[in-house]
Amino acid sequence: MLRMRVAVAMALVMFGAAACSKGGAGTALTQDDMDQGNAQAKVTVVEYASVGCPVCAKWQKEVYPAFKAKYIDSNKIHYVFREMLVGQGPEIAVASAGFLLARCAGKDKYFAVTDAIFTSQQQAFEAPRETLQNVAKSVGMTDDAFNKCINDDKAMQALQDRVDHHNRDDHVNSTPTFVINGKSLEPGYHSLDEIDAAIKAAGA
Repeated sequence: MLRMRVAVAMALVMFGAAACSKGGAGTALTQDDMDQGNAQAKVTVVEYASVGCPVCAKWQKEVYPAFKAKYIDSNKIHYVFREMLVGQGPEIAVASAGFLLARCAGKDKYFAVTDAIFTSQQQAFEAPRETLQNVAKSVGMTDDAFNKCINDDKAMQALQDRVDHHNRDDHVNSTPTFVINGKSLEPGYHSLDEIDAAIKAAGA
C-alpha cells in the first residue's frame, strides 16, 4: 500500500462518485491550474477531473485524443485541468498519489504523468505502488524521489486545499465536469460531438 495520508483525504473529501452539481465553476486561471493550448483563445474549456475516476479515464481514452488534436494542438481553445478527489478509498488513494506524482514531475511532464495514470488506472487500483512507480520511472524519477514525493504532507495538504476550493467556490463535486466559457455542462461523460456543440455555442 502507498504510504499516503489517505485517511485525511477521506475524512475531508465528502464527495460521492455519483454526485452531480450544476454550480457556476470559475474559468479564471490560477497559479495552481495546469493548462494547454492558447491562453489567449476566445474559448476556455475547464475540466475538473480525477485520475482515480473511471468515467474520467473512459473520456480520456475515447474522446481526449481527438479533442486535443482538434482544439488544443491547433490553439483554438485554452484547456485548463483542475484536480479533484472523488469516489471510494482506492480511487482517492490513486488520485492523491497520482496528482502528487504529476506535480513532482514538473509542469512540462504533468500531462504525460496524468495520461499514463489514466491509461493504467485499473492496474493502479490493483497494484498502486508498482503501477505509479513505473509511471514515475517513465518520466525520469528515481525510487527515492518517488517515495519522497508521495509522502510529502505539505503537498498533500496543498492538493486537498485545491480540491476544497473547487468544491466550495466553484461548486463542483462530480467528475468529470466540463465548463466552457463559464457555462457548466451536465457532469459526466460527454462525446466529442457534444463538446463541439458547446464550444461552437461559446463562440469558437
